Amino acid sequence: MDSKASDRYVPAAARSVKILVLGPFAVGKTTYVRSVSEIRPMRTEERMTRAGELIDDLGDLREKTTTTVAMDFGRLTLAGDIVLYLFGAPGQPRFRGMVRSLMEGALGGLVLADTRRLDQSFEAIDLLEDARLPYTVAINTFDGAPAYGDAELRDALTLDPGTPLVLLDARDRASSVQGLVTLVSHILARPDLEPV
Repeated sequence: MDSKASDRYVPAAARSVKILVLGPFAVGKTTYVRSVSEIRPMRTEERMTRAGELIDDLGDLREKTTTTVAMDFGRLTLAGDIVLYLFGAPGQPRFRGMVRSLMEGALGGLVLADTRRLDQSFEAIDLLEDARLPYTVAINTFDGAPAYGDAELRDALTLDPGTPLVLLDARDRASSVQGLVTLVSHILARPDLEPV
């Protein structure tokens, strides 16, 4: 990332777009926002406690020691005139009300998914569909996670043919930015889109 990226200003003529980054607990949303943001991202991570273990199903994620308790926030300028404001939402079901509040004013969402637990992505997809927001599903490629073909993933996630599906590595900026480019292209292609 450019060392001057955090000094980047937003041009007055830029179109601001609010984008949500959703997905289940421990899917890589904080890592994703951190990797694409051109400013120092705001994070609200806290150490996980024993009390949290009673609520959050860690399953095979025992190495996870922190969790987002409010949201992550970052910014990315695309093509010089589109500025994306990224809101990474917490993935635990108990934050569902907060996630719905974050959806207000958003033009779309990027749903991060993990092939080891695809079923946990349905809640984020359902929230976006209920809000009638366009979205892209991004499979975050974790080391050692099973790999599936496009058709298998679409079937498992019951995605409509028009819903974009991409593979990315949330730790890699170029890969992660491509996920946002796909989402923004999908949003701009909507016939019902009102000018920003």
